[in-house]
Amino acid sequence: MHLHILGVGGTFMAGVALLARAAGHRVTGSDQGLYPPMSTQLDEAGIEVLEGYRPEHLDPAPDVVVIGNALSRGNPAVEHVLDAGLPYISGPQWLAENVLAGRWVLAVAGTHGKTTTASMLAWLLEDAGLSPGFLIGGIPGGFGLSARLGESDFFVVEADEYDTAFFDKRSKFVHYRPRTLVLNNLEFDHADIFDNLEAIKRQFHHLVRTVPGQGRIIVNGADAALSDVLARGCWSEVERFDTADGWTAEPGASGFTVAYAGQGLGHAECPLPGRHNRSNALAAIAAARHVGVAPERAIASLAGFPGVKRRMELRGEAGGVAVYDDFAHHPTAIETTLAGAVGAGRLIAVLDLRSNTMRMGVHRDRLAASLADADFSVVHRAPDIAWDVAGALAPLGDRARVVADVDAAAEAAVAAARPGDRILVMSNGGFGGIHDKLLAMLARRA
Repeated sequence: MHLHILGVGGTFMAGVALLARAAGHRVTGSDQGLYPPMSTQLDEAGIEVLEGYRPEHLDPAPDVVVIGNALSRGNPAVEHVLDAGLPYISGPQWLAENVLAGRWVLAVAGTHGKTTTASMLAWLLEDAGLSPGFLIGGIPGGFGLSARLGESDFFVVEADEYDTAFFDKRSKFVHYRPRTLVLNNLEFDHADIFDNLEAIKRQFHHLVRTVPGQGRIIVNGADAALSDVLARGCWSEVERFDTADGWTAEPGASGFTVAYAGQGLGHAECPLPGRHNRSNALAAIAAARHVGVAPERAIASLAGFPGVKRRMELRGEAGGVAVYDDFAHHPTAIETTLAGAVGAGRLIAVLDLRSNTMRMGVHRDRLAASLADADFSVVHRAPDIAWDVAGALAPLGDRARVVADVDAAAEAAVAAARPGDRILVMSNGGFGGIHDKLLAMLARRA
């Protein structure tokens, strides 16, 4: 069967492409402005990607067109699909029908930490010899790909609350029918499709309704919004983390002690820093236990977790300055990422206001506080952002600077950096290749 994927460079749709190719289908795709790591893995898999959304990309007609949620009515390729009467389907529905059906699905949902937790979970299952399939919105270390079919009944999926497609406005995760569900946290995000937090809670409860009675929900017990979601009705087993009567992580001089219901289970070493990553690890250990991985085994495996691309990923060092990359773009994620990175040397944050929610200015009042742990911040404001970014950063005084283009952002960060410092780049996009620009500028200065 020939599948053509519209929006194939997205983190989710690239994974769908890899799975379809591994299942023996012919896969092609269309997108524009692709960037690593998704563009790299598509190329390495031999998947032909055509630039732009031209109707002729669909001639001769494929057997089915898989349409990503970044495409809407008015897109030339979408209009051609509809006018020509071509068979089409959403990525989540294709995944559910062709990969997840009949498998034990472990889904990881939440505003923050989905990619890291899902990657940890896949690693714990792999290290226990279970050879899971997975589709993750990043590239977990140790695997080299964002998706694979696996060799067992277990499949780990990053369960996103964003809408499915222009013709299906439900959250993507309602398609997945998990037997094990992790609920990490819940905040207002995706202001381009949700009016308020209540609208997101409603979608999360739709997800809860799909978990069978013999399934298990592993939920952040400290998150009030998630408690509200479960209070609306829950028909499955529930385990909580970050709460005294559930899974806890007690930090020590190095690593942390894992306990469940007050019973110590072992000392864990996690390569990723920060309180938020301890919570992610607890959720992964609890989910792995549901499919038979003993907590003691999972705790031991955690020490070897290789991390995830674009999650505190060291991109290089030049002139005595280390450059890191992270996907953080919501104020909570920015704040927790910076808090986890605090340590030896000054910390320079370079933030790209790229997400739809940030571009709309929904979280403007939280922006300065989220950057408080950085010694200096450079914030990239695209020309079409209408709200007063400089005004929002005023509480930081001369510790923050707003710039209008990528080159200016790199120049400002390099000018502020000195040997021993760390530059942490945060963006949910390619950010114009700023990481390589930073390293080149630092090398020239040295």
